Amino acid sequence: MLFFQLTWESFRFAVTALKSNLTRTILSLLGVTVGIFAIIAVFTLVDSLEGKIKSSFAFLGTNVMRVDRFPFANGPQDYPWWKYFQRPPGTFAEYKFLEERLKNADGVTISASSNATIQAGSNSFEGSALTGIAYTYQDVFEVALEEGRYFSESEINAARNLIIIGKKIATTLFPNQPALGKEVKIKGMKFTVIGIFEEEGEGFLELPSKDEACLIPFGAFSKMYYTGKNGLEPTIAAKGRDTDIGLVALENEMTGLMRAKRGLKPTQEDNFALNKTEFIQNAIGSIFDVISVAGWVIGGFSILVGGFGIANIMFVSVRERTNIIGIQKSLGAKNYFILFQFLFEAVCLSLIGGGTGIILVYLLSFVQLGSLDLILSFENIILGLGVSSIIGVVAGIVPATLAARMDPVEAIRTA
Repeated sequence: MLFFQLTWESFRFAVTALKSNLTRTILSLLGVTVGIFAIIAVFTLVDSLEGKIKSSFAFLGTNVMRVDRFPFANGPQDYPWWKYFQRPPGTFAEYKFLEERLKNADGVTISASSNATIQAGSNSFEGSALTGIAYTYQDVFEVALEEGRYFSESEINAARNLIIIGKKIATTLFPNQPALGKEVKIKGMKFTVIGIFEEEGEGFLELPSKDEACLIPFGAFSKMYYTGKNGLEPTIAAKGRDTDIGLVALENEMTGLMRAKRGLKPTQEDNFALNKTEFIQNAIGSIFDVISVAGWVIGGFSILVGGFGIANIMFVSVRERTNIIGIQKSLGAKNYFILFQFLFEAVCLSLIGGGTGIILVYLLSFVQLGSLDLILSFENIILGLGVSSIIGVVAGIVPATLAARMDPVEAIRTA
């Protein structure tokens, strides 16, 4: 109990000392404020930017394996595109083969896409991302609808002229009226609207958005566009099970099945690529890791300067209060009481600086940067306060130790 009382007294002494030299306190915490502001601002920007970009790639799905001709990996210097270009594209027969035999997948689908102009009366929407899909598309990719419904299996198999459209397309073609049940035209063919995607809003990058996307049955798509070699290439995709080895097991199984379907001999290399959609997200994450390191370097120099400033002020403070230290020790004050007194002063000084930097970042988060919303996370707040505390301890430990080891008689004689 006595320990906690002395600790509280040390804290009170520290706060009183900081208040008595307000100007010096403010000047000495500026370095820590700038340093913490720089680090947390960079981390907040990086986290917000990374989250926004990764959400922009949500259309690729999660835990998904794609069958393509070209692999995602490898750099431009060792990328034999001429070899990949000669590979055959995926086919509907291969999709059915995988669908019937894959055991480590939650779903397998095939799709093909093209830009299209959609018309309804005198209104038209150009540049829509039109995708022909199989019924199992919803098992691999998320299909969030605001209105209407998804296709039935019989509608997909019969290649019915039905369509699901994005919110932006719906409001453009049918302003001030419901779009469900209305007819639209694509390349002269009529389609009935049965569903509307949930609105995504403006994207951060020029990437496909559900607001400008359309889904139709794969058979109906094939009536308008030639798919296969020398045409639009279908994409076969499978969703791995949500386990630690889900994608690994799926990749191994898909490799064996694809090789068997294409009749490849054991000595022949694969004439297809299995691409994980996480590859793009991991590549984005590695880029932002470098930016985060740069943020540490930039803010680290400011914090270093701030730490030296706090240490300098603490040495001056010890010098000014030498006489008081002697009196306290002569009255029975323990060494740890004197140590905590100055250590708390350094930590409080650093925390005030760090807290001020975090508040500035919080105010910065209200600034609108285009479609990017800055979000100050709880983890970054804890990081800022933690770094501030460490800087305070490191900067204050030496002067606090010198103060605690002073001889009371010599300290009292010092005027």
